[in-house]
Amino acid sequence: MRIEEALKEASRILARKVDRPRYEAELLLAHHLGRERTWLHAHGDERMEREGRFFGLVERRRRGMPFEYIARKVSFYDIELEVGPGVLIARPETELLVDEAARLVAAGGVETVAEIGIGSGAVSIVLARKFPHLRIVATDISPEALGYAERNILRYGLQRRIFLRRCSLLDGVDEPVDLVVSNPPYIAESYELPTPLHYEPESALVGGREGDEVLKRILDTVKERTIPRVVCEMGYDQRDPIERHCELLGLPVPKFYRDLAGHDRGFSIVDTGSTQ
Repeated sequence: MRIEEALKEASRILARKVDRPRYEAELLLAHHLGRERTWLHAHGDERMEREGRFFGLVERRRRGMPFEYIARKVSFYDIELEVGPGVLIARPETELLVDEAARLVAAGGVETVAEIGIGSGAVSIVLARKFPHLRIVATDISPEALGYAERNILRYGLQRRIFLRRCSLLDGVDEPVDLVVSNPPYIAESYELPTPLHYEPESALVGGREGDEVLKRILDTVKERTIPRVVCEMGYDQRDPIERHCELLGLPVPKFYRDLAGHDRGFSIVDTGSTQ
């Protein structure tokens, strides 16, 4: 089978399951051949090898498996990370979380960062590369996620600056922390997850009955330990409960940031040890 014929057939198979079947077919074939996607456009008449394996990848995508799990990688910010079943796929909107955390670090006074829920390592690795002076302690309850994080940290040579702890929240972190950063699970239990999300770990997605329970526990921890700065990603509809919980704890009013669609996507708080 020639490359162009394979792309047309793969596009046909994917047509009812994905929004851009031709584009995804090209991504899958480029991955299968170990080529850039643009290479396919100039070599459509060439015969391809191992077409059975390629259509096996197409079938996995048709069933809903995320492309990132098929390719075992995801691009995030200016890096590439290994991912697979058992770890959350880093999303583009989480780059906004990195930007907000970087703004707080750049303002000064931040030497030690604690990331709650490191997942594949995306946030911690980008922050460590941006700020060579940072020491980062990162936690996660998932041994699978910590395995991916460890491999990605080693890939970028950051094992002497990012330290992993298997624990909930900051239970295994005894040292002083200047900034907490987190993209915690924040989806409500009642929300019906789309098919691709069923492949990702539920513990990294669902935050409890209302969805904001883990976020509130992070705020409780920050208050109890008088950690002066915190930045978190959140759901687009969680601004009101976060504001109310901060008021209940006597924390400063959060500064919310928005995603490219204009939805509230996260917040930061500075001087959490003070009262309003």
